[in-house]
Parts: sequence; structure tokens; C-alpha cells
Amino acid sequence: MREAASPRAELADLRALSARIGSDPLLIQGAGGNTSLKADGILWIKASGTWLANALERDIMVPVEIAPLLGAVSSVDPAAERAEQFVVAGLGASGLRPSIETTVHALMTQRVVVHVHCVNTIALAVRTDCGAELATRLDGLNWALVRYARPGLPLALAIAEHSSKRPDVLVLANHGLVVAAETVEAAEALLTDVTRRLATEPRSAPPADMEKLRALAAASKNVAFRLPESDAAHAVATDPACTEIAARGSLYPDHVIFLGEGSVIALPVEDAQAVVARIGAAPVSIVFPGIGILMREDATASADAMARCLADVATRIPPGAPLRVLTAEEHLQLNDWDAEKYRQELARKAARKSA
Repeated sequence: MREAASPRAELADLRALSARIGSDPLLIQGAGGNTSLKADGILWIKASGTWLANALERDIMVPVEIAPLLGAVSSVDPAAERAEQFVVAGLGASGLRPSIETTVHALMTQRVVVHVHCVNTIALAVRTDCGAELATRLDGLNWALVRYARPGLPLALAIAEHSSKRPDVLVLANHGLVVAAETVEAAEALLTDVTRRLATEPRSAPPADMEKLRALAAASKNVAFRLPESDAAHAVATDPACTEIAARGSLYPDHVIFLGEGSVIALPVEDAQAVVARIGAAPVSIVFPGIGILMREDATASADAMARCLADVATRIPPGAPLRVLTAEEHLQLNDWDAEKYRQELARKAARKSA
């Protein structure tokens, strides 16, 4: 029988897993997603605003005392939204806040929790008719579909509604996927199994018209625009079904945080400057139907990652599928939340450092 790993060894395993999944844009985009390990009354969790892809290069795991945090959650104490109050001093990453999803990880009873923004999962989880499809694909697993709630304490309370089942797999409506197990190895195996079950072949999209995009960008005299980091992001514009999906609104929280509310779609006669003039602001990205997309020159790496994510999700949604988009109130909850403002500021600081 395999001997139980020490917390130090387990943390090393968790960091290695974090780096692997953090480097896969179909699972993690930018600073999204988080991983955790419970050991000796402490929850080791990824720091807010950091990238899982950097887990082997940087100390991004923050130690949080579990008991008082759970006490705050059970009493619906606003302190539960400020998990930095429960950080164990002198251990782990210093000067960083725990993930905004710390309460979610603390509520899961399993020792290892992995939360990813798996594009195959999201493509199903944004559909109003996803329940039956999930039931078929996840048959034999202990899973639950969690209603949409703002990340943080509201999401933790929504997950708590399923606590009697002690699920190992959570599909978060309009958000992503959580898997949990007793070891890092078992969590990775479960993640591999679930993502395989939920995989959908994406539609092929025509390539972008780079010459036209450069001309559209050059026409903007006051605000600079550029091509996206990934050519895959252009599918939102070059595949008509994807453009229609983008036009419906925001599908998940990180889109709102890093790209803004919904998608800005250019009219047939508009260049980048005309779009800015029409909406009265310079959007992070602009979708030019049939041509491609442009990013504002100062768009962060997280914004670029989310631009590609939208394409990866939309190409996996059938045309005409019934979708649930985030409401005006849900947008407000995200944009007016201190924890998300903190993540946005970290992203801007990182962009300035790399400039």
C-alpha cells in the first residue's frame, strides 16, 4: 500500500499539477482557476490574481486556517469574503490574498480540490438544457450541477446546497468545473476522466482577414488597437454562429472581469475609430464579423486569454442552442466587488511590468 505523502511532498505534487493544467488554455485562461490542498487544519490555496501556469516558478500558494473560515461561512459572515483575514502568518506566499474561491475550496470536504474554467464544460454549462446532457455524460460519477452564483461566498452557499451528496464533481452553471479527491493523483485522474467525457469537437472557422484587420486598426487615431495574441480568438468573428452567440451577452464571470460586459460587435461600415465613437468608449476588444477581432493596445494578457476562451467556448456550442447569459444585476455584482477589482489591478500591474 502506498505510504501517505507528507504535506510538503503533496504541495509539490499540487504545484506540478497546477502548472500542467495552467498551461492548457482549454482548462485555464490567464489568472483563472485555482487549486488547493487541506493538511493539518490549513487550506493551501492559489493566491488571487496569480497564474497556475507559474506554480513551479513562483510561490503562489497561500495558507488559510480552515476552522474560522468555515465558521464565517456557516454564519454567512461577510468576513468569509475576505479570506486574507484567516491567512496563517509566516507560511507560504506573502503579501498575496487567497483566491476569491477560498470559501468554495474550504466547503469541499475532500483534501484536494481543483477548479478549472474548462471550455468544454462551459460550453455545456451556459445552456439552459444542459442537465440531461450532463446526466448522460457523467453517468456513474458522484456529481452535481450548481446554479449560477457570484464567485466567492454566494457560490460557496450554492455548492453547500449539495453537501449531503458530498459530490466529487461540480459543474458550475455559467462558470466552470470543480473536481475533488483525497490525493493530488486521484484529483488529476478524475479531472482527466471528466474533461474527456465532456469534450465536444469544435466547429472549424474560416481564417481572419489580417490585411483588413490591420487597416481597421490603423484607422483609429486616438486609441491604438492590435491583433490578438492567439489566432484562435478570431473564430468569434469569422464563424457566424459564434458571432451570434457573442452578441447575446456575457456567458461567464471572467469574461466580464477582463473583457467587459458582453461583446462589442462592429457594424458593417465601421472601423475601430467609428466603433469607439459610437459607443463612447474604447472597448478591450472589437468583433468585426467575417473579418476577425482587434484588441485594445493596452489589453492585459488575461484579456487576450479570455478573447481566445470566448472563441473556444462558442465553437463548441451548437447554433441556436438555448443559452443563459449573465443578467444586468449579475454584471453589477462582479464589477462592484472588491475581490475582482483586486484581480484586475494585479493584471494591470503585470501588464505594466512586461511592457
